[in-house]
Amino acid sequence: MKQCLDTELITCVMQLFQAVGVSQSDARQVATHLVDADRQGQPSHGVMMVELYLKRLQAGSVNASAQPVIVCDAGAVVLMDAQHCLGQISAEQGMQVAIGKAQALGIGLCTVRHAFHFGLASTWASMAGAHDMIGIAMANTRPLMPAPGGGAPVVGNNPLAIAMPGRHPVVLDMAMSAAAMGKIRHAAQSGHVIPDTWATDAAGIPTTDPQEAITGMLLPVGGAKGFGLALMVDLLTGGLSGGGVGASVNGLYADPAVPYGSSQTFIAINAELLGTADALLASVDQLSGAVHDSHGRVPGERTAALRGSGGHRITLSDAIAADLADACRRLDVPGCVMEEVA
Repeated sequence: MKQCLDTELITCVMQLFQAVGVSQSDARQVATHLVDADRQGQPSHGVMMVELYLKRLQAGSVNASAQPVIVCDAGAVVLMDAQHCLGQISAEQGMQVAIGKAQALGIGLCTVRHAFHFGLASTWASMAGAHDMIGIAMANTRPLMPAPGGGAPVVGNNPLAIAMPGRHPVVLDMAMSAAAMGKIRHAAQSGHVIPDTWATDAAGIPTTDPQEAITGMLLPVGGAKGFGLALMVDLLTGGLSGGGVGASVNGLYADPAVPYGSSQTFIAINAELLGTADALLASVDQLSGAVHDSHGRVPGERTAALRGSGGHRITLSDAIAADLADACRRLDVPGCVMEEVA
């Protein structure tokens, strides 16, 4: 395992993206998001993704200079085309649009088509929480999970995040599979086995081998309930935006020259215009307190504690650190000072 100071890691990743044509501001935003995922204990959405992003930027399926454009603005609802820009760029702009609508109208929805991987859904939902609003963020992915009783993947594990404002915000962030594909890929890179409840092999048999799981199928969390939620998120993103659903979304790790084709939807709800903002904040605190009194933990509490305020050392697997070093050599970017850890 290797460690690097988070600020140095952000600079390194930012310079890698700049080396393939991404603007300094966009590169910093995406790099900060990826490193923050590692800081929160979510390495499946962290610096592990850098090599993939670079390949797609260089192959052209992700447009380094593109910016989202508004296709339709109809009161509280907006349709945006991401034009295959980096997913974090369209996600931030999409939620900003939703928040602006909610400030004026009480609720705002921005749905985005032709998008790319946007990282942690909780980041975008929490943007609304910072304005004392409820935030919802979701996206679709390529088919990874079978329907109950089915033998082929038909929907993705389609992440959904809901953020409730409060002194201590409650933030749910979940994929609809028992585990995200990124966690399985991280296990494969780290040489770890996975629980046999996470995925099947190509023949549909549950497996503990992450390499077999990558070529197999993910299992939905909660069986038919998880599948049903994934199906609805697919329709609330790709269906609502006029983008792709199901097999119309391409594999994230497939041909890097072919656009991913994901869709995203962002919702902000402003309880202040209902006159219930204080009641909402009190309810969040009341339920959070009940959870703590029972010695439990509310959604998002662990990651908030891990995030901190910077100055942290980020731990990377040897494989991810090696990929980062290779990219730095290939693109003539100064690397991070890595320290070996037990």
